[in-house]
Amino acid sequence: MTKRTLLILATATLLVMGGLGLLIVPWSRGVSAIRFLSQGWVWWQQLLIGLLVGWLLASIALWIIQMPYLKKVNAFFGELFKSFNLSLFDIFWISICAGIGEEMFFRGAIQPYLGIALTSFLFVLLHGYINPFNRPLTAYGLFMVLAIGLLGVMTEEIGIISAITAHAMIDFILLMRLARD
Repeated sequence: MTKRTLLILATATLLVMGGLGLLIVPWSRGVSAIRFLSQGWVWWQQLLIGLLVGWLLASIALWIIQMPYLKKVNAFFGELFKSFNLSLFDIFWISICAGIGEEMFFRGAIQPYLGIALTSFLFVLLHGYINPFNRPLTAYGLFMVLAIGLLGVMTEEIGIISAITAHAMIDFILLMRLARD
């Protein structure tokens, strides 16, 4: 995969998954997409909570991937993302696209049908972090199920903007670390 392909995939995530989420939300949530986006705490409070939770979860994830047990997993993803030679804007764009697109689809459209736990597991499974042939990766994946589950709770209790922001923050911090180290 090339850097250009990665950026196209990120943009497609925003447009396709985000678009599907916006289309499905009225049926899954029983409110318009605009109403869903404006529900919960005031937008700036959601943004602040999302930034703080995203930073905390990314910090824990970084601590976990530094463990000797995950050395090979860490090296694999580090080399992969270094090979893309991502700029700060690239990392920001990928993070924003994933945060908005994936959260609108998984939290907005899918979560009302499958619940928080199953949606979180499915999300992590589709990202490839659950692999019965790779125990270290699966161990990290199980942490991610809990982390993503927290984003599901945030969506229901605080609002979707908090989950979008936390997701984007997690991705931004992890991509910065993987692309730079």
